[in-house]
Amino acid sequence: MRDLHELSALEQARAVRDRVVSPVELTRHYLDRIERIDPRVGAYVTVTADRALEQARLLEKELPEGPLAGVPIPVKDLNLVKDVPIMFGSATYREFVSPVDDTVVERLRDAGTVMLGKTATPEFGLPCYTETAVSPPARSPWDPATSAGGSSGGAAAAVAAGLAPAAQGSDGAGSIRIPASVCGLYGIKPTRGRISFAPIIPDLAGLSTNGPIARTVADAAALLDVMTHNTPGDHYLAPPHEGTFLEAARREPGRLRIARHADPVVPGAVVEPAVLAAYEEASATLAALGHEIVDIVPSYGPDLVPHFVTLWCSFACMHPVADDMTGMLRPLTAWLRERGFATPAPAFLQAQAALQLATRAALAATAGYDAILTPTVTQPPRPVGWFEDVDGPEETFERMTRFAAFPALYNVTGQPAVNLPLHWTDGGLPIGVMLAGRVGGEDTLISLSAQVEATRGGFWGERRPALW
Repeated sequence: MRDLHELSALEQARAVRDRVVSPVELTRHYLDRIERIDPRVGAYVTVTADRALEQARLLEKELPEGPLAGVPIPVKDLNLVKDVPIMFGSATYREFVSPVDDTVVERLRDAGTVMLGKTATPEFGLPCYTETAVSPPARSPWDPATSAGGSSGGAAAAVAAGLAPAAQGSDGAGSIRIPASVCGLYGIKPTRGRISFAPIIPDLAGLSTNGPIARTVADAAALLDVMTHNTPGDHYLAPPHEGTFLEAARREPGRLRIARHADPVVPGAVVEPAVLAAYEEASATLAALGHEIVDIVPSYGPDLVPHFVTLWCSFACMHPVADDMTGMLRPLTAWLRERGFATPAPAFLQAQAALQLATRAALAATAGYDAILTPTVTQPPRPVGWFEDVDGPEETFERMTRFAAFPALYNVTGQPAVNLPLHWTDGGLPIGVMLAGRVGGEDTLISLSAQVEATRGGFWGERRPALW
């Protein structure tokens, strides 16, 4: 058998069920790799080795049904795990221990997955890069001089480096798709309301959602099946779907009508040639598979960006921070919170109303397409420190918005969207492309993604970073 980390998550689960490998052996394998390799990538902020081994021993005695039982899956450090420290990427929470589990964490545990630890995230999940005061920067295993993205940067670094077979992440403005792009992975932002944030984290504007990051489409689909749930009090409910998402990964999508555009709505954002090459490569691949590709004009304009920024600054204020600890906040966080606290409630509501009005128009304009293809980000992976190598946080924010000019649109609309790891530069850096679908249309995106993946021979061509 191949080394355990070479196997997909589903292959690992099958090996556990067939007693080829035990959950303890599999868990020890990953804990050993984390100890040896993680100092080079900064994927984990907390490793829960004793807890993981205890879970694995219990699974050896009684393994639940399910496609991922016995498989290690880490949890992002924006999600609550009872009795485990959670810092939200912030020094202001350094001593805080979670009093409860998020319900998505309960789902992962009930499915028989093993939590290796908490993966690194930027402060309060706000930036699109993972550099904090509480842990080393999260680096892309393809070139540790480059950022693993954010806010699920640690999750993506862990999967890309073979420190987990798949990972739970979350996405409020591209926070799954951006790290997946710069780390050469497949990531799914589900439809708004597909996965609950209960019991504590609110879903006020519906921008954020939990979701999976994996090396294969089938692994991500299986993890999405595990994570999908709702709880009483959720503000949003996704349309129901038939069957499982894993089943969708194993069927043909049929001939689809796919719109495409590469025009960023953020003023000043420029799509660099390497990213355009990835976009054209994806377009050609989809056309060769028999799909109809249609060029469209974007449904959104730059006038909507200030409304999104109003929401983003306001949500930066959601984490309570004691007055005597505000000096510990990173400059970008402090700048965003200052703007957020200065935003009147009517201005917030007006911004949200403007975004909803634009969403209604955009969904109507694109209703005739099964999917929409765009770049995921506008530039190849950025060096660690690049976003903050400026005169102040306002310029950092400008760099962020121009780099991540595409993904947030689908957080606004609530549509599902995925990153496809289709392209690598001549220098060996990954560049993803994004496919968005109809509201509730994860099945179509997953089937289409699996079809594209198959053209690369599975595992997206069996590519591995050098430190693998």
